[in-house]
Amino acid sequence: MKYITILFLTLLISVTQAQQLPVVEYPSFKPDTFNITSYGAKADGITLNTKAIEKAIDDCNKKGGGVVVIPKGFWLTGPITMKSNVNLHLKSGSVLQFSSNTDDYQLIKTNWEGLDAIRCQSPIYGDGLENIGITGSGIIDGAGQVWRPVKKNKLTPPEWEALVSSGGFLNEKKDTWYPTERALKGSKEKRPGVIAEGYDFVKAETIKEFLRPNMVSLIHCKKILLEGVTFQNSPAWCLHPLLSQHLTVRNVTVRNPWNAQNGDGIDVESCRYVLIENSSFDVGDDGICIKSGRDEEGRKRGVPTEDVIVRGCTVFHGHGGFVVGSEMSGGARNIHVYDCNFLGTDIGLRFKTTRGRGGIVEKIYINNIRMNNIGGAAILFDMYYMAKDPLTMFGGADKPVIGYFPVTEATPQFKDIHIKDVVCKGAETAIFVRGLPEMNVKGITMENISIESQKGMQCIECEDVKIKNVTLHTNDNAKVVEVSNGKNLTFDKVSYKPTSVFMTVAGAGSKEIQLININASTANKQVLLEEGLSDKIVKTKK
Repeated sequence: MKYITILFLTLLISVTQAQQLPVVEYPSFKPDTFNITSYGAKADGITLNTKAIEKAIDDCNKKGGGVVVIPKGFWLTGPITMKSNVNLHLKSGSVLQFSSNTDDYQLIKTNWEGLDAIRCQSPIYGDGLENIGITGSGIIDGAGQVWRPVKKNKLTPPEWEALVSSGGFLNEKKDTWYPTERALKGSKEKRPGVIAEGYDFVKAETIKEFLRPNMVSLIHCKKILLEGVTFQNSPAWCLHPLLSQHLTVRNVTVRNPWNAQNGDGIDVESCRYVLIENSSFDVGDDGICIKSGRDEEGRKRGVPTEDVIVRGCTVFHGHGGFVVGSEMSGGARNIHVYDCNFLGTDIGLRFKTTRGRGGIVEKIYINNIRMNNIGGAAILFDMYYMAKDPLTMFGGADKPVIGYFPVTEATPQFKDIHIKDVVCKGAETAIFVRGLPEMNVKGITMENISIESQKGMQCIECEDVKIKNVTLHTNDNAKVVEVSNGKNLTFDKVSYKPTSVFMTVAGAGSKEIQLININASTANKQVLLEEGLSDKIVKTKK
C-alpha cells in the first residue's frame, strides 16, 4: 500500500509538471510530392537551381501543399523563399549548397540583432507563412566563408597567411580579414545597415558584403518544423525564427566553424510556443539563444519570447550553451531547459544584458545539466555585457565602472530564475552573478549543484539568492565565495576544499547573509568582512 501511494504521488507530480509545460502545435503536410528534378534541377554542382526549386515550392503551395523533395545529390542554388503548407524535404545523401556569389543575394528590409535593418536576403527565407517544414537527413550549407570576417588570433600563422594570400582586405591593425572592400567599409560604419541610422538600399549597397544574412530566417510564421537536417556554415546566425509561434526543432545538427563571427546556432526571437529537442550545436557563438529585440525598438515591439522548452540537446562549442540576451528588451519568461549537455563552451548557462536594454527575464526553470571544459563561468548572470568575447572578462580585462543610475524602462531585470541538478567538470569560474546597483539580480535559486573550477562564486549587486546543497571544488586557496553588495543571501550546505577564507564580504549594501550547515573547519577563517562592515551582516547556524 505504501509503495502504491508513493507511485501515485510520483505520477501526480509528473502529470502536474507536464501540465505546466507549454503545448507546441506541429504542422501537418499532404503526402503529395514535388521532386525538384521534375522542374529541371540538375545535381552537377554547376547549374544554379534556384528557379527549379522555387517552381517546385510554388507549385506545391498552389496545389494545397505537400512535400518538395531534394533527392540524393549535390544541388547548387541561390536564396529560396518558402511558402505555406510546404515541407522542404532533403533525402539522405543530399547537399543543398547555397551560392558563394554574393550578387545572388538581394538586399531586403529585415531585422538584425533586434533592430530594423537592411541586410542581404537569407538563403532560406519566409515571412507570414503557416504550416512549413524543413526536414529529412540531408545537409544545407550556407557558404558562410565568402561572407564572414576572420580574426587573426583565431587562426594559426600558416592558416592566416593562406587566408590573406587568397585575396580580401585587412583592417588598419592588420588583425582582421574581410572578404571584400565593401565588407571592410561596413566595419567602420556606425550601426551599419540599421534603418534608424539612415540606411536605405542605395547606401546599404556600398557595404553589401558586411550585411551578412542569417541562414534560415522565418518571420511571422506559425507551425514550423525543422527536423533531422544538418544546417552548417551560415554567413551569420544559423537559425533565426522571429515573431513566430509553434516552432519545433527536433533532431537537427547545427555546425559552424568555431571562429565564425556571429555564428550562433539558433536565436529564438520574440517567439511563443517553442520546442527544441534532441539536437546538437557546434558553433562559433552562442549555441541556443533566447532574444526579444534590442533597446527602444525592442521595447516598442514589446513581444517577449515565452513558453519555451529546450531538452535533450548538446552544445559542443560556442560562447554559451543556453543563453538569454543580450537583446532581450521585450522580455523572456516561462522557459524550461532540462537534460542538456554543454561540452567545451565558453560559458555554460549564460544570462547577459546591459543598461539601455530594458526587458524582464523571469520564470526560468533549468535542471539536469551536464558540463565539462567550460572556458569561463559554468553559470553566469551579467548585466554589464559589452558585446565582447565572454572569455575576456575571465582573462584579466578591466572591470566596468560601477555607478548608480536612475531606474527607467531601459533598466533590465533578471529575476525568478531556478537552477538545479547541475554537474560541471572543469570551469574557470563556478558561478558569476553581477547585477546593477539600481537593479540587482534577484530571486535566484541554485540547488544540487557540483562544480569543479579554478575559482568559486562571485555575487555582486545581488538580492534574494539562495544556494542549497552545492559543492564548489576550487583551486583558489584564497576564498570560495566573494560577495559585494549582496542582500538576503542564503548559503545552505555548501561543500568546498580546504581554503584560507570561505567567504569575503564587501560593500556597504551587503546585509542579511545566512550560512547554514557549512563546515567552518574547512577554512582557516569562515568569513572575512571588509573594513567598516558590521559582523552582524553574516549569521551562521546549523
